[in-house]
Amino acid sequence: MKIAVLYGGISGEREVSLSTGKGIIKALQNRGHDVTGIDFNPGRLDELLQLNVDLVFLGLHGKHGEDGKVQGLLDMLEIPYVGSGVLASALAMDKSKSKQIFANNGILTAKSKSFHQDHYKDKSEIASEIKSTFSLPFVIKPNQEGSTLGLSIIKEEEQIEPAIEKALLSDPVVLVEDYISGREVTVPVVGSQGNEKALPIIEIIPKNDYYDFDSKYQPGGSEHIVPAEIEQALTDRLQAEAIQAHQLLGCNVYSRVDFIINEEQEPIILEVNTLPGMTPTSLFPDSAQVIGWSYDDLIEQFVTLSCENKSK
Repeated sequence: MKIAVLYGGISGEREVSLSTGKGIIKALQNRGHDVTGIDFNPGRLDELLQLNVDLVFLGLHGKHGEDGKVQGLLDMLEIPYVGSGVLASALAMDKSKSKQIFANNGILTAKSKSFHQDHYKDKSEIASEIKSTFSLPFVIKPNQEGSTLGLSIIKEEEQIEPAIEKALLSDPVVLVEDYISGREVTVPVVGSQGNEKALPIIEIIPKNDYYDFDSKYQPGGSEHIVPAEIEQALTDRLQAEAIQAHQLLGCNVYSRVDFIINEEQEPIILEVNTLPGMTPTSLFPDSAQVIGWSYDDLIEQFVTLSCENKSK
């Protein structure tokens, strides 16, 4: 097949995306595909307008890649692509909207509230409302961003305004939510719509206070235990809720769903990643290896599922 791989992009996750793209390109070439790599930039859309391929594999992360914008352009060009469509991508990127959907369907979420900067005079007004709504500790982060970029854990009130300013660098909407302490796990989901399955759960043990950018991408930043050492009943619940969350947003082909297991041994959903990291050492491939899928097998599986969608 002729496959174009879009990677790089202009988000804060560009370096990770470059690594993801390199891994995907190599895996596709190993399986005999005719691969074109494109370091995507919104200022060079002619590269997409002139594409003549059977399929696009998205190796992008964060804004202008994971949020549905590129997917919308590909839809208009009638070029099939791997992964979720416009609506599912946009909903998953919008943490406030996706949390409302999860909560309305019985999946536990942390108490949260969003604050749009245009609705307030200044940061101090936002900070004042946050103080009256939340008790320490809590989390302040951009409503639309990935890889915990712009996220702050607030333990003292004087940290609030700098955290708001930091979050606003990424998005005009700030999301505040209760801080939930516990075990962080993630559940890969794969399959055509209505026929998804959850792969083995991964527990993430970060070396820092939480699973921040450095913990995710720096060598030795975190320890991954797969399959996670969790009781079977909780394993079943996590996997079922991961598939449910994937389906509620309308995701397709694959996603990765992040949870915190709180002190009451209840799973609290954090977010759904429609284009999770896909470097050969990322979480999703780690889980796939447990069921006997190599990295190349996993990438080919995504292509096969996407071609099945195309033929429907």
